[in-house]
Amino acid sequence: MAALASQAAVERLTASAYEIPTDAPESDGTLEWDSTTLVLVEASAGGETGLGFTYADASAAGLIEAKLAGTVRGTDPMWPQAAWAAMQAAVRNLGQRGIAAMAISAVDVALWDLKARLLGVALADLLGRFHAHAPVYGSGGFTSYSNERLASQLEGWARDEGIPRVKMKVGRDPSADLERVRAARDAVGPEVELMVDANGAWRRKEALSWMERLHDELGVTYVEEPVSSDDLEGLRLLRDRGPAGMNVAAGEYGFELAYFERMADCVDIQQADVTRCGGITGLLRVDALCRARSIPFSAHCAPAISAHACCAMETLAHLEYFHDHARIESMLFDGVLSPDGGALEPDSSRPGLGLELRRDVAEAFAL
Repeated sequence: MAALASQAAVERLTASAYEIPTDAPESDGTLEWDSTTLVLVEASAGGETGLGFTYADASAAGLIEAKLAGTVRGTDPMWPQAAWAAMQAAVRNLGQRGIAAMAISAVDVALWDLKARLLGVALADLLGRFHAHAPVYGSGGFTSYSNERLASQLEGWARDEGIPRVKMKVGRDPSADLERVRAARDAVGPEVELMVDANGAWRRKEALSWMERLHDELGVTYVEEPVSSDDLEGLRLLRDRGPAGMNVAAGEYGFELAYFERMADCVDIQQADVTRCGGITGLLRVDALCRARSIPFSAHCAPAISAHACCAMETLAHLEYFHDHARIESMLFDGVLSPDGGALEPDSSRPGLGLELRRDVAEAFAL
């Protein structure tokens, strides 16, 4: 199998986009949405096809076809890092952040999946595991939800699925937030870790006040983006002056290593999104940075990919089992992992990511 793989070259790389409506209107502290777009990449070599994807605008698919497909065709599928570097060079004049970074992330994941399939091993095992499984936290609790739906969703993760940590959105309506968080705490009980995400909705002093109150009154232990991720000084202030028992996390909008280096000086927990930060190749660099700075890492979303990557990350704390992405991935792919005992464990018997596209289902959402 390995000898065959070493003689192969990437023959074909295609991109497609699918827009999937949410199951209800959704919002957080700073944004509202009613659909999510998944951009899928398929990379073929040696009779195998690797899959990768990002959650981005459909324009990312056009960028992949126009700028990245030609760069990757003909490359050695055993060398995804070399292809990653070539793609970075190919988008130099477009800007290496934003849509370009998300497009590269999707292609990089597809190339790593392809390599693992050619070698007949699970991607987590190809990368080398620090962990047998990746702990998860249930994530949703949108500000558009009624308190009843909020409580039901979080209770389902905590009590029915055995996930010992859950996260909800806050920051859109300050007059309602305390009651919403109290409803969440009542639903999951005192033993489950309760986390909140303000999506940058608060200002510094407002954030500090909310952090103290949510921690002291309701036992909240983790706040994500209490202020904008662009406000590094604000994040550092809140990390240093916030309650001792509450961790400050941010980083989901990072596209490059230099961003994460700056962010690492400002948070208790570093985040990154494998579908934005340069794929598997980029994410493993973030792990090394976290190790050097002695801070834990938490993965943002895309659990079908993140589970494999996170098992190979020494600094892993947990990954986000996000309602939208878990739902979409289960709809579009066979082989998606489900939480067991509060964790996702990649199956060593399934090569690559272990995913197969349900083309008949996907076609109904194609753009």
